[in-house]
Amino acid sequence: MARAVLSCIIFFVLKPNLAHAQGKGNGDRTPKAEDVFQQCSGCHSVETGEKKVGPSLKGLFKKEKLRNGRPATESNIRLVIKRGGDGMPAFDGVLSSAELDQLMAFLKQR
Repeated sequence: MARAVLSCIIFFVLKPNLAHAQGKGNGDRTPKAEDVFQQCSGCHSVETGEKKVGPSLKGLFKKEKLRNGRPATESNIRLVIKRGGDGMPAFDGVLSSAELDQLMAFLKQR
């Protein structure tokens, strides 16, 4: 329970930073994948196998299975992000479909 509360606090602290990043630049309101991932980086690493509050996402698409036992497919990863679970808040309605697409592309590169 405490982990879920901490995750929500971290999310709401980082969300304004994403909105600020969207307003920068040449008028392009589409956030960069790295900016979208900032919402995740308080709990997840992609550079190391280090576990933060949540598991490392490094090599996520190379894993055979997710922690919930399902295959590590894009469809299943999207469901976990949208629905949350195991202490992670749901991001359905928080991330736009474009942001979720960018996040998927970002994670596939890690």
